[in-house]
Amino acid sequence: MKALLVGVGGVGEAIAVIAKPRPWVKQIVLSDYNLERAKEVQAKLGDHERFPVEWIDANERDQIINLAKKYKVDLIMNACDPSFNEPIFDAAFEYGCNYMDMAMTLSSPHPEEPFKKTGVKLGDYQFERANAWEKKGILALLGLGVEPGMADVFARYAQDYLFDEIEEIGVRDGANLEVRGFEFAPNFSIWTTIEECLNPPVIWEKDKGWFTTEPFSEPEIFEFPEGIGKVECVNVEHEEVLLVPRWIKCKRVTFKYGLGDQFIGVLKTIKMLGLDNKNLIKVKDVMVAPRDVVAACLPDPAHLGDRMFGKTCAGTWVKGIKDGKPRQVYIYQVADNEECMKKFGCQAVVAQTGFNAVIGWDLLEHGIWKATGVLGPEAFDPVPFMEKMKDYGFPYGIREM
Repeated sequence: MKALLVGVGGVGEAIAVIAKPRPWVKQIVLSDYNLERAKEVQAKLGDHERFPVEWIDANERDQIINLAKKYKVDLIMNACDPSFNEPIFDAAFEYGCNYMDMAMTLSSPHPEEPFKKTGVKLGDYQFERANAWEKKGILALLGLGVEPGMADVFARYAQDYLFDEIEEIGVRDGANLEVRGFEFAPNFSIWTTIEECLNPPVIWEKDKGWFTTEPFSEPEIFEFPEGIGKVECVNVEHEEVLLVPRWIKCKRVTFKYGLGDQFIGVLKTIKMLGLDNKNLIKVKDVMVAPRDVVAACLPDPAHLGDRMFGKTCAGTWVKGIKDGKPRQVYIYQVADNEECMKKFGCQAVVAQTGFNAVIGWDLLEHGIWKATGVLGPEAFDPVPFMEKMKDYGFPYGIREM
């Protein structure tokens, strides 16, 4: 496989590092707007021919197409913030190769009732083009990171093997990670975090379809495994809620994230001050997006690994009926930051995200997952994916509840 990796931030680096030992990965083109960052990752990988570096503006579809042609790639991997999804997605279609991302095209709130009704939903842009992708005989595999991605694979596994009827599927994410030396230091892209946490969260119910609620709604205490313990989780907008109901039979789907009071307070302040705005505004003689300024003021998550301590857990809680009896399970993966740093030189959150994309490459390259069109991870057999998780250094667990 030859892949064009668009975006070489923390997750992009993790993808390249995790893919490097795999002999079937013939070449990964490291492309980024920040050329020095791409060169930094290239130096870490130590193979300039197999990991060439290219400057790219991910907003420019033609640039992406030209790079894909130059290297004759088989797949375009989108590891950028989701604001770039449309041009990267469209470039892959125009060039005519498979496409993969870890977050779908962005939503827009309902103009009149944003906390009750959906407007443009996550992924609508992509799913509207599914027929064209299918006719062209190529695949856009959406949302194959950890959440969405691995969590969606777990949902399909629960349907196929663990339940006769499913009442609710709830993705639950929590951690006891600590970043030392900073008063506030998100361990993932703050741009993406602002987007998903301040947008109206989406919930799906069989009788209502998709609807929205207030940010940080429906708080609950969820107990995470392997020493993380009880964490308060709240509703957050996330792709799983838009993906799972398309393929999994159930009655309700939610996504809840353990943010913590401090993080929620910071996000509310950012919103109150208008610093969540992703549109350009004029500051003296310069046009800047306030959200980009926030991101520039915070430490880069890709360089926080040696200051991070603890574990992060991603997983899928499922409630339903098996053999006539009520059942609840939590299918999960726990990543320890110290272990991730030793194995990959990448912090836990980005490593736990990146490995899923590489497993997806593996399954596509070897013809285990075969499809055309625009699909989510739920559309595929979950067993081959889950069997590979341990081999990639991220074993899963199942806890009866």
